[in-house]
Amino acid sequence: MFYMVKMVKRAYKYRFYPTPEQAAELSRTFGCVRKVCNLALEARTTAWDQRRERVTYLQSAALLTGWKRSGDLGYLNEVSSVPLQQALRHLQPAFARFWLKQARYPKFKSRKKSRASAEYTRSAFRYRDGQLHLAKMTGPLSVVWSRPLPDGAAPSTVTVSLDPAGRWFVSLLCQCAVESLPAGTSVVGVDAGITSLVTLSTGEKIPSPRHEKRDRARLARAQRRMARTQQGSANRDKARLKVARVHARIADQRRDFLHKLTTRLVRDNQAVVIEDLSVRNMTRNHHLARAISDAAWRQMRTMLEYKCEWYGRDLVVTFRAERSQREHHPSRPYGSPRRTPGDLARGTPAVAPSSMWIRTL
Repeated sequence: MFYMVKMVKRAYKYRFYPTPEQAAELSRTFGCVRKVCNLALEARTTAWDQRRERVTYLQSAALLTGWKRSGDLGYLNEVSSVPLQQALRHLQPAFARFWLKQARYPKFKSRKKSRASAEYTRSAFRYRDGQLHLAKMTGPLSVVWSRPLPDGAAPSTVTVSLDPAGRWFVSLLCQCAVESLPAGTSVVGVDAGITSLVTLSTGEKIPSPRHEKRDRARLARAQRRMARTQQGSANRDKARLKVARVHARIADQRRDFLHKLTTRLVRDNQAVVIEDLSVRNMTRNHHLARAISDAAWRQMRTMLEYKCEWYGRDLVVTFRAERSQREHHPSRPYGSPRRTPGDLARGTPAVAPSSMWIRTL
């Protein structure tokens, strides 16, 4: 049987434990990346406000050379230049999306709130025999290889990051061959919910694990302890780290569960039908905002999108107009029958919406 092979870019994320010297060097790199990004954003903003000019990446790179030669910013030469240039490269598409009205204006990076990361291209790292060396760093990184890289895969980009819980991660971007799954005929409709995370058109209901609710008492206890500490103190940092670890535990459990669920749906069905939910508008309901956020419907849809594309499956997204909503639609009487993703998958006629569905939305 013939299977289609597709080349995709896939990132493999691993945890590593740096030495004190490596941690200090990476922290300096994070700070320099943040400084360069803020300087470039300020230069672009000033150029537009004063002269109505758009600064390109090449002009930003020329500014970076001048910043390195200045006395106040001479410390930028102490770290690798590749992460600094990559920060300028990422700023360019951010402004391109803003001019196309696809995103908001880029924000300045904060030391406390922004993600601490640095990206290295092939000229700034060396991967050989299971060892990863970064530019201007002594010795290889102590990476925990939880799973091997594909045979013959050569990383094109390495991203080092530090999450709020104090965990170090390295992500290797490789171009891999993904073999499509055997073609099938089964179609399944997925109806997202709160009590049941998803209800399939086959009648199966997958209950919501509610990871946040299970750790809510632990999270509240850690937050109360942090609230009793003085801002700026060492105890405050320790308490903040404990709160971040609880959040990381919840996020990891949720991500793991969604990966297993979406992988199962993609492997067992040729087509998956889902709803186009406006999660941002639905979270305005303060009675259900926490439960909706914990369900992570958008994250589940994102996983389904790229997994269906990789493995040759079809993802059908129904429009919001086909669902019953609380707002009156001019082309449909209020409370008229709606078609759920399960109905579309089974090819059954529309069913009348329940009063509970109308109240909760």
